[in-house]
Amino acid sequence: MQGNRNAYVLSHIVDYCNEINNTIERFGNNYEIFSNDSVYQNAVALCVLQIGELTTQFTEDFKNTYNEIPWNQIKALRNMVAHNYGKIDKEILWETISNDIPNLKYYCIRIKKQFESILQECKSEEKE
Repeated sequence: MQGNRNAYVLSHIVDYCNEINNTIERFGNNYEIFSNDSVYQNAVALCVLQIGELTTQFTEDFKNTYNEIPWNQIKALRNMVAHNYGKIDKEILWETISNDIPNLKYYCIRIKKQFESILQECKSEEKE
């Protein structure tokens, strides 16, 4: 059950990373556009908020095992987005969506593939 929970969270984080990527493609990969468009900022901020919320659903074992990503810092960014109404640092948010989100996405995909491999091995062993 715990593995399923972690896999579920990973899938949803990847979905939100994709949403951020789609938003960047839609509005433009340009800080000037981003910094002057509150709709753009709010769209990605909501996804960052959701990603941060999702990280709280990982098991402690998962976070300890897959510690190449600073899960607690992601939660801290979520808290900043959620509680600093109208005071989000645009540069930090831009750097996050430009640099950190792609890395997070690929890390989560890599873990999901590991989970899928393990699941396949288990199914193969059950058949034997």
